[in-house]
Amino acid sequence: MLGVIVAVWLSERRWRARGGQKGTIIDIAVPAVIFGLIGGRLYHVITDWQTYFGSRAIKEPIQALFIWEGGLGIWGAIALGGVGVWLAARRRGLSMTALADTIAPGIAFAQAIGRWGNWFNQELYGSPTTLPWGLEIDVDHGGEPGVLYHPTFLYESLWDVALGFVLIFLGRRLALHHGRLFALYVAGYTLGRFWIEGLRIDPVGGVDHAVEFLGLRINQWTSIVLFIGALVYFWATRNKTGEEIVVSPSSHYEPGAESADPAHASGQADPGTGESSDSTESSESSGSAESSAADTPESRASAPDEPAPADDTPKAEAAAEETETPASAREDVPGADQDAGQDADGAKLSDADAEPATKEKNSR
Repeated sequence: MLGVIVAVWLSERRWRARGGQKGTIIDIAVPAVIFGLIGGRLYHVITDWQTYFGSRAIKEPIQALFIWEGGLGIWGAIALGGVGVWLAARRRGLSMTALADTIAPGIAFAQAIGRWGNWFNQELYGSPTTLPWGLEIDVDHGGEPGVLYHPTFLYESLWDVALGFVLIFLGRRLALHHGRLFALYVAGYTLGRFWIEGLRIDPVGGVDHAVEFLGLRINQWTSIVLFIGALVYFWATRNKTGEEIVVSPSSHYEPGAESADPAHASGQADPGTGESSDSTESSESSGSAESSAADTPESRASAPDEPAPADDTPKAEAAAEETETPASAREDVPGADQDAGQDADGAKLSDADAEPATKEKNSR
């Protein structure tokens, strides 16, 4: 349970960093833990069925349900726990692969903590060793007096801690989306589990000995299959580099259904909503229109030349004709006739009136 708490805390922080809503991981953890406990127990009972059923059974069949007596398989816990996550993600409209990548490091740390339960129970230890960190196992738990055993729980715990930090590092440095980081978790865990499993001497699959096939234990074969599957998935999704997008509630709403979990209008991991680019284009086009309008023939015609001296009558008359605004320009500029400063007799513009009128029309 302590491992679950750490996994939820870390995954919640990672999900928030991706833009997800607060509390999402906590909500999803409820079905994930319930399904995970069921799956872990099922895997244990299936692989160790001779402990509960058959002529050589050392426990009653009903004890297969006694989860408090120990016996959880990580393979079943991850598999069925993943089903619980998928169901919750589907209801909320979240990306399953985005969630898987988010929680991958947390799962590794949870396993590292959970392995210490094997130390309390004096179980799942390895073969005899002379190393200084070897364990003493009570006779009631299968040990022999004066013999030290490999602390396989410790090996796997340290491996999982290292794996969790590696996943965090790779997730920050590389664009690993669409379940690729989770695939690395599976590959990394099974790689370490394979050689650690080879040190164990507990009777997995049997009553007094471990069931083997071609010289390998059941969990070693499981590690091989999952390791290959993880690598195949990682290779098959090598071209998927973009982040997953979570559908917004407005476009994914169904009556009675739970809302999706986006932090942005167009998606949880969407790099941009498109509003900024639209507004930028609008500003640029508006600026271009204003620039074009300022350089039209009408605008050039509406700007009068510099007025001529008052004592030069022919030149003053020519300046007045050039100053007169064309009809088309006056239609576009309200009050252009008044701004021109002409009276009913066709009086010419004075030097004082010409400059303000020009500035006003230019500003318009």
